[in-house]
Amino acid sequence: MGSGETSPTMVTLHRELVADLGRDAAAVILETPYGFQVNRDDISARARDYFQRSVGLTTAVVPDAEPSTPADDILDSTRDQVRRAAWVFTGPGSPSYALGRWHAQGLGELLVERVRRGYGVTVMASAAACTVGFVALPVYEVYKAGHPPVWLKGLDVLGALGLPVAVIPHYDNAEGRTHDTRYCYLGETRLAALEQHLPHDSAVLGIDEHTAVIVDLGADTARVWGHGVMTLRRRGVSTLIPAGTTLPLERLRNLVTGTAQLTEFPAPRTTPADHHANAPATPAITTAAPATLQEAVHAAETRFDSARAAHDAGSMVDAILDLEAVITEWAADMEEDQGGEWARTVLRGMIRQLTLPAQQGMLEPGRTLGCILDPLLDLRKRLRTRGDFHLADHLRAALAAGGIEIRDSSERTSWRLTANDSAPPTGADTAVPPRE
Repeated sequence: MGSGETSPTMVTLHRELVADLGRDAAAVILETPYGFQVNRDDISARARDYFQRSVGLTTAVVPDAEPSTPADDILDSTRDQVRRAAWVFTGPGSPSYALGRWHAQGLGELLVERVRRGYGVTVMASAAACTVGFVALPVYEVYKAGHPPVWLKGLDVLGALGLPVAVIPHYDNAEGRTHDTRYCYLGETRLAALEQHLPHDSAVLGIDEHTAVIVDLGADTARVWGHGVMTLRRRGVSTLIPAGTTLPLERLRNLVTGTAQLTEFPAPRTTPADHHANAPATPAITTAAPATLQEAVHAAETRFDSARAAHDAGSMVDAILDLEAVITEWAADMEEDQGGEWARTVLRGMIRQLTLPAQQGMLEPGRTLGCILDPLLDLRKRLRTRGDFHLADHLRAALAAGGIEIRDSSERTSWRLTANDSAPPTGADTAVPPRE
């Protein structure tokens, strides 16, 4: 998975992946990639809650051992837990930290073994996805600390399937806006330089954000799912394989190693699949992924702005409440850099834009209607004082037709909006003589 592994965008896919596991299937979360973070317990808790609430999957967390713990002291039961689990998930954090720990603990070999023997479901997302190739990016060191970009030794999980690739998640990242943060924050210049050090019979396999590549070992296929594309890049030449596309693993191997030409894939078609090695890519039956957080925020902003232009306060409030619900849905996302604080900033800005209309509304109707009604009530008072009750009643009826109720008593005349029966009497207190 390129990103969004514990967000609403991936719920449908997760449900599909666990559909055949059974109620009592063992499911584990490896916390290793984020095991160095002081909030790792909170991240694990949010992940467990996400899979329980959204996917209906009960999970156990395999904690990261302290770095000083010798590999031999890691309990055999932990290794056995990973080996036997029907479903293993690991996600965000640091690729280099995860690789160092997994190489030392022998857990990396277990992940390769699971794939080699085609056992269960293994989900590698974000930072963990970086580790599944034969080389990996030290993302934190390059992007955060400015280290020279180099390849690290990867787990080579996909090498067990004959796919010599460097996997790069977050491939279409655009957080930089004014600077290039594509390719998992690497950018074109650094990727092009690193690419020169890859063997000729290998490739970069890029996975866009909120996008997944599902390798089905039973069907011997690879399927692209989600919002973006899978990119195969060899020496700067890229082939984009869109979501909804399924292709035979043999064809993917040929594309990776260069024995098949990199060409542009057409949009997914509706014809049946032909699964021989040179078959064209064909679509899988997929359900479109929900909107990303960024898409949902932009949609809420658009709705809010349209409602504001139309002076529709109810729709403005609806847009705010819907955005608040979206932010709540995304609260379980393990990746803390995916826009949650930005979304809350937008939400607060929308609320602030309600301040002026709300203040104006709280001063109504007295301020505007009062300027109109006060002289009219004074005119009615004069008409009644001189006995011209017919015109006074005609004025009262005209106001009633406009939604203004006039109430007379021996002490005063008051008015109220009949559209809101709960509104307190408002307007001029005018002493009038009783009508005879």
